Amino acid sequence: MKYFFLIFSLVILIFSCKPKAENKVKNTSIAKVDVVQQDTIKKTNGFDFPVGKPNAKGYYNAQKFTENNHLGDDWNGIKGGNSDLGDNIYTIANGYVSFAKNIEGGWGNVIRIVHYINDTEKVESLYAHCDTIQVKKGDYVAKGDLIGTIGNNNGQYWAHLHLELRNEVGLPIGGGYDTDTTGYLNPTEYIKNNRN
Repeated sequence: MKYFFLIFSLVILIFSCKPKAENKVKNTSIAKVDVVQQDTIKKTNGFDFPVGKPNAKGYYNAQKFTENNHLGDDWNGIKGGNSDLGDNIYTIANGYVSFAKNIEGGWGNVIRIVHYINDTEKVESLYAHCDTIQVKKGDYVAKGDLIGTIGNNNGQYWAHLHLELRNEVGLPIGGGYDTDTTGYLNPTEYIKNNRN
């Protein structure tokens, strides 16, 4: 009788630890969706402007790349002041959201998106001073998707979008200004040269 209970307990334990077939199927289907999303997202399908989509209609580049050692472009509404506060910000190309949160200081709400040009080349876009963030880390976005709104970093600046484009993905956030532009691209020039 003593051995019967021991064997019975072992059998119960073995069968209770065995994964169910439906769980295997569920995990496989999730993996397939992720692969499909990644394959789709790798095809950047060209680049558009982040405001006034697709051609920045109603906006101007108030501080261009390298002007005053600026590492990005500052997009402002043509009416000036805070007239563009709360306006939509769109992703410039298909990509993967690698960062989306408030880092305070001079940056405020920041979104970073990695764009796959091909299997080996990628660029990263950075959107700063956002009033709101409409995406989260881990999201896949398509060119022209709403990702946030234009802000003024809680009144620290007139409303505008600071856009950086980097060919060295994962660089530290930095200060937005530097004489060394290694790892940075001219956003407007790059977008104009890579339209679809």
